[in-house]
Amino acid sequence: MKGVRVENTAGAENHQAVALRVQSDQAVFYQCYFDGYQDTLYTHAQRQFFRDCTVTGTIDFIFGNSQVVIQNCLILPRKPMDNQLNIITAQGRREKRSVGGTVMHNNTIEPHPDFKDSTGKIKTYLARPWKEYSRTIYIQNEIGAFIDPKGWLEWNGDFALETLFYAEVENTGPGADMSQRAKWGGIKTVTYADAQKEYTVEAFIQGEQFIPKYGVPYIPGLLPQSEAGRDH
Repeated sequence: MKGVRVENTAGAENHQAVALRVQSDQAVFYQCYFDGYQDTLYTHAQRQFFRDCTVTGTIDFIFGNSQVVIQNCLILPRKPMDNQLNIITAQGRREKRSVGGTVMHNNTIEPHPDFKDSTGKIKTYLARPWKEYSRTIYIQNEIGAFIDPKGWLEWNGDFALETLFYAEVENTGPGADMSQRAKWGGIKTVTYADAQKEYTVEAFIQGEQFIPKYGVPYIPGLLPQSEAGRDH
């Protein structure tokens, strides 16, 4: 899919409202706009790649259990309803052996225009665990200051805090400071070298087998450590 805008017009008051659900293998999305509030983009299953897209939303607005790499995209948390907060991802891996996971690579994460004046009043988090083995890795993203210093949010009490797999690798920007991050057992330290081996377009979704035939640009590995953000 290229150059398509998909919007769920239900609005925040109608709560869960998916704009796009994807469960086909080797799915590629380029220069698309996915607009919604809660549960905007449902990356349900199989291998998926998003490049140069925009995704807006509030609660769990990128969720599911596909093998997905979201690369060079604009991620825009927006203003939620009163007494709500924002969570970018809610990954849904149910079993440790499952290949599912969400890799956020070289994106720009900043507030939606409707949220810029409210970021000091409403908290925004990188992820929370929808299922027991939730797996999300943020790599070489530019993260705005509005992200809560804790970074990660509980789903319900101590559910999945020891079994999830969350990591941050070589992110930049004021919201990338990890000094006050949550310290759960499932939050891992992943090195640049480890991420290069496991959490790239080439390694995680075998993207070189299918992305080139669509003529969509992509970064097969990681950016050199000194060049993160160069392609935004």
